[in-house]
Amino acid sequence: MNGFRPDRREFLALAGSGLVGAIAGCAEPRSADSMEGSSSASIERTIDPDDRADGSTFTDVYEGVIDAVAQVRALGSGSPYSSERGGGQGSGFLVDDSHLVTNEHVVADADTVDLQYINGDWSDTEVVGTDFYSDLAVLKVDQVPDEATPLELAAERSVVGQEVLAVGNPYGFRGSMSKGIVSGVNRTLDMQGRAFSFSNAIQTDAAVNPGNSGGPLVDMNGEVVGVITAGGGDNIGFAIPATIASRVVPSLIETGTYDHAYMGITLATVDRYIAEANDLAEATGVIVTGVEPGDPADGVLRPAKPRPRDSIPVGGDVIYAIDGKPIPDRHALSSHLALRTSPGDTIEIECRRYGDETTVSLTVGSRPPAR
Repeated sequence: MNGFRPDRREFLALAGSGLVGAIAGCAEPRSADSMEGSSSASIERTIDPDDRADGSTFTDVYEGVIDAVAQVRALGSGSPYSSERGGGQGSGFLVDDSHLVTNEHVVADADTVDLQYINGDWSDTEVVGTDFYSDLAVLKVDQVPDEATPLELAAERSVVGQEVLAVGNPYGFRGSMSKGIVSGVNRTLDMQGRAFSFSNAIQTDAAVNPGNSGGPLVDMNGEVVGVITAGGGDNIGFAIPATIASRVVPSLIETGTYDHAYMGITLATVDRYIAEANDLAEATGVIVTGVEPGDPADGVLRPAKPRPRDSIPVGGDVIYAIDGKPIPDRHALSSHLALRTSPGDTIEIECRRYGDETTVSLTVGSRPPAR
């Protein structure tokens, strides 16, 4: 991934020192006329620079990243202005000189996808890769504005209380920004229209609305800490963490796909009731509640059975650690698989089985196709 030019990186570094539900990127596309009317770029061109307010540190970060952020329009069949046409609109951002990241749900099933930068330039695109499970997609763009510098994915995990800015195009209003903090990490989301959960999501109180999906959630150095994916209302939005995107995006650029590590189990975090029912010393770890036949865990891990009187799982393997890393809950297990393993890797699972501590080896597979 290309980062900021040194002068911009230094500039942003100095600046930085001073419920679950609706997918956020499926707003109905606005007409070209109404979109142009909402352009902050067209407004700024009519203002004498000497008459502008001083702004703030947030202004400095915004100006450092906005040229790399674009509005993404996914067009379905029919006229671009027909109420019966498919498609929607969202946001995206450049990660190198020819590729832009957005959400899979923004471009899914579109006939054509185009985008518009903040300076008003349009570009045709080609979808080169999508990943349903991480809700990420990569577009190859025909042109990039001279002033645009690709954004860098942050290498560090976000922490609660970290200041962040959501940049994108809510409701088609190009070049919008909202500020907030990281209000939660390691969230697991049951997303609308998807028969699985997203793990490791970042929660933020920065305003996220339809049209923000695919846009960057940036820190005060202008680095992308997450790719905005959903808003739940009541000052809660969510983003796919950069640590996940940094694994998925290069694969989408290179091969068009990404293989997720997969064990083939269902599980539950051990709470005090599960601990008591299974004579566990403390409420920690995850209990295996199901094993899919023919999948990697079949014959390796043993599932619990629901207790008749209250359906609490009893008797199955309780996982405490993988590869020496503690697994206190289901979020930790999902995070370990997503960030530390790949299909074909063999992992060492420490678990409690029928009262005895044991270690078993499991070779992880690839998650089955989503559609």
